[in-house]
Amino acid sequence: MDEHNGLATRSVHAGERRDKDIGPVNTPIYQSSTFYFPTADPRTWQGEVPDGSYIYSRYGNPTVDAVERKIADLESGKRALLFASGMAATSTALLTFLEAGDRIVSQEDIYGGSYNLMRYHLPPLGIEVRFAPTADTEALIEAITPGTNMVWLESPTNPLLKLVDYPEVTKAAHEQGAMVVIDNTFATPINQRPLERGVDLVMESGTKYFGGHSDLLAGAIVANGTDLEPVMRKRIVLGGSMDPLAAYLLERGMKTLALRVRCHNQNALAIAEYLEDHPLVERVHYPGLDRHPQHTLAARLMSGYGGMLSFEVKGGRTAAERTMSSMRLIKMATSLGGVESLVSMPLNSSHHALPPEERARLGIKDSLLRLSVGIEDVEDLKEDLDQALRTA
Repeated sequence: MDEHNGLATRSVHAGERRDKDIGPVNTPIYQSSTFYFPTADPRTWQGEVPDGSYIYSRYGNPTVDAVERKIADLESGKRALLFASGMAATSTALLTFLEAGDRIVSQEDIYGGSYNLMRYHLPPLGIEVRFAPTADTEALIEAITPGTNMVWLESPTNPLLKLVDYPEVTKAAHEQGAMVVIDNTFATPINQRPLERGVDLVMESGTKYFGGHSDLLAGAIVANGTDLEPVMRKRIVLGGSMDPLAAYLLERGMKTLALRVRCHNQNALAIAEYLEDHPLVERVHYPGLDRHPQHTLAARLMSGYGGMLSFEVKGGRTAAERTMSSMRLIKMATSLGGVESLVSMPLNSSHHALPPEERARLGIKDSLLRLSVGIEDVEDLKEDLDQALRTA
């Protein structure tokens, strides 16, 4: 796509695969596990496929390729690779660029699945993992000592919506020879494009806002200058490739990504402001609020503040559980980023793998509810939240 095209235009048109013979408006679903060999050359058995040709969908698929091009375009990247889930993307990237004897530095506040992978699964492979404070830029930079191979970031974070000054951290990491990867799932490329600020790789859980309709699993790794060929070879071996039908659904969802995210931004800010003044709410975590301790940083790094927020209910865990179960319009479910509003408790969903004392240290209280604000009428959402809080 033309780099001067707006994000809404690119969401609709970038990457689309044209079939000139038939002329479909949408990219076709190439629902085939295997393809005719483009040549009798035996090297095709080793995955050395001529450009524009396919032999097996675990190696590559035309529907999947079209969506990869769309994602790369939106992220200001040169190449993207799709995976069967966000965790497949995360684990494949880590296992590609890290090996025994290497060190990764991660901030403390990250998605529970990523934390679980780093804390419990990488060390047995001989990979050293260090966790550092999220919102303390100096402390995070100090943890990136000589010999660090990778820095893993997430901003805004799940579930407390903390931010990382990732351009500063990236600069410091590069000075130590470390590559930087950021989980951009909460922000999406509509609100934040880290590759433009020097980050090496972006990870997106396409299950969330990219798909947008709670009907698929997907993950993506995007790069601007970093070579993704090793990641692709690792994807082939580990088998985390995406199914073409899921890729079709992902592209269909992404065509409205810019439109949906703008509505999520607007609704979430309105709900955060409403909850901030509610007598039964202790505290609201949302970077779009003027009172958020990192609001100035959020305004510098983001063009919109996203559809995710969390809030602490007065009365502790019991009151929070009653509030969540009393919601009528807002559904009690895990995941996020869909057109419908969802509520969950991090202590028994995204961060259940963390010991209680670890959650407490990170500020994830038992009274915390995480709210994925959908695109419903905001007054209906306010009414549902109010009645649920008062029922509890």
